[in-house]
Amino acid sequence: MSSGSDQATVLVVDDEEEVADVYALRLRNEYETRTAYGGEEALETIDEHVDVVLLDRRMPDIAGDEVLAEIRAKPFDCKVIMLTAVDPGMDILEMDFDDYLCKPVEKADLVTAIDQQLQVQRYDDRLSEYLEVTSKLALLEAELSPQEVEASDELQELAARAEELKAEMDGTLEEFDDIETAFQEIARHPG
Repeated sequence: MSSGSDQATVLVVDDEEEVADVYALRLRNEYETRTAYGGEEALETIDEHVDVVLLDRRMPDIAGDEVLAEIRAKPFDCKVIMLTAVDPGMDILEMDFDDYLCKPVEKADLVTAIDQQLQVQRYDDRLSEYLEVTSKLALLEAELSPQEVEASDELQELAARAEELKAEMDGTLEEFDDIETAFQEIARHPG
């Protein structure tokens, strides 16, 4: 959480004002919320006090993918959850997000995803990388056929990296099983 604040700050970025406002409204009792109605406004609004960014991918002024790259190029220590209606493809392998949720997202899943990212900030980079890798694997395994998954060297390497990270962390995080179980239970695709 940002220093000097008891409550985490979440920036909701969506070019559809109503959508951004609805998500901010759902979260306002849990977190300090800010909204940005497009990529350009997001880059103007984000600062060192933002803990988590909920970022839409498809925006007319600056695409969410570009906003993500800009955020990562700056010294912000925030987590980024892609919150979008864009179905994931192999292109997500190159993206440096922390989680990816497909709209619409229920409040409970959204709060769980944000809380997990806030917990990750308290742990080391291995857990963060593990959650990123397993999020990408889950998304692509749901989108691709089993044959495509099996034939992809990139996905096999990603799965091997997930196992390697999990093995490194075994025994170091008492809460890991609870975090992983909650992470796996989040609905990442529209109902």
